[in-house]
Amino acid sequence: MTVSRKGVKVAAMILLAVLLLTQAFRIDKINPPVQSEISADPAVQPLLHRACYNCHSNETVWPWYSNLAPISWLLASDVKEGRSHVNFSTWGTYTSDIQSHKLAAIAEEVRDAGMPPWYYTLVHLEARLSPAERSSVGNWAEAKSRAGTIRQ
Repeated sequence: MTVSRKGVKVAAMILLAVLLLTQAFRIDKINPPVQSEISADPAVQPLLHRACYNCHSNETVWPWYSNLAPISWLLASDVKEGRSHVNFSTWGTYTSDIQSHKLAAIAEEVRDAGMPPWYYTLVHLEARLSPAERSSVGNWAEAKSRAGTIRQ
């Protein structure tokens, strides 16, 4: 079975039309206000901001490509999911037990290179953490988790 040039052109036109139509479905890029912020060691705080805050806070910086559907839908979904797991902008609303649990999860995810996700660091090179930085964040989160709480 061979595909004619006309068939390829028609398929390309249909794909283009679908991509243009998807632009009508915009995402909400309004960041909620910061209620309270996590307080970390001076060596760790900038690492959290650099590698975590875009998805795990209400301080998301929406890049230019967040205006292009369907990429924008994936970004909005990732941010929504990230905030649902840990939101550093609402840290003070978590109980001590929840904070401790989240800190333990942060330590594990960062040490095992689960966070930030590899696909995120492909586009956001600044979010890559060196082994020493991973260790620093992991050690801090584990120590705070064992202490039981961390307030803003």
